[in-house]
Amino acid sequence: MSRPVIGISTYQDPARWGVWEMPAVLLPAGYPRLVRAAGGLAVLLPPDDARDAARDTVAALDGLVIAGGADVEPARYGAVADPRTGPPARERDAWELALIRAAIEREVPLLGICRGMQLLNVALGGTLHQHLDDHTGGPGVFGSHPVTPVPGTAYADAVPETAVVPAYHHQAVDRLGGGLVASAHAPDGTVEALELPGHGSLVLGVQWHPEMGEDTRVMAALVGAAGARAAGARAALSPRTPDRRSRAPRTPVS
Repeated sequence: MSRPVIGISTYQDPARWGVWEMPAVLLPAGYPRLVRAAGGLAVLLPPDDARDAARDTVAALDGLVIAGGADVEPARYGAVADPRTGPPARERDAWELALIRAAIEREVPLLGICRGMQLLNVALGGTLHQHLDDHTGGPGVFGSHPVTPVPGTAYADAVPETAVVPAYHHQAVDRLGGGLVASAHAPDGTVEALELPGHGSLVLGVQWHPEMGEDTRVMAALVGAAGARAAGARAALSPRTPDRRSRAPRTPVS
């Protein structure tokens, strides 16, 4: 059986390698590595501003990951930028919001990681805290802290116990978007996971960075949901084998 195809959003930034310095499509290697470890086939999704690009992209996927990165522009959720909020990444915001909405509309399993979880909340009408202390290990250094699941949620089904996770963020969910529920918390009460119950597919966001650790269970939940969706689609498209017992006997040709 082929592996489920999992698309991962990327971003464009200046980069240097060898003798070259130019804009490049970037993604930390931990993301595709985690998808592979969980049994999926990773493909990278650079920003595309063409009409219907997000819809057409999502239609080709079995599952979608919205990766971590820059702060979401506060104007997206009706707020004025705090001085500690980073510069806007408008092209990326637009691309990933379009991907999220297309995935929810098409019921393609979705996992948002850090910024991806925050953007999922914003896409559904929620807001963000623009600054928190003590959720990193310092500039450029991942911290860690425990995360406790909410019983009865999809996240708790995947990770039923309190787990120590790698974290690097200074923003977090404030008001939950429409239909979303919190499915895990940090010791200080920060929403560390959220999900959309009652939807036709898995829609999950986590505030930490599973791609920086060894625990594959969150990604395995996405890959499993993507595989089940792909199998259902294949079954629906497969031609049915005729039931020979129901055929009328042929009339001999004289």
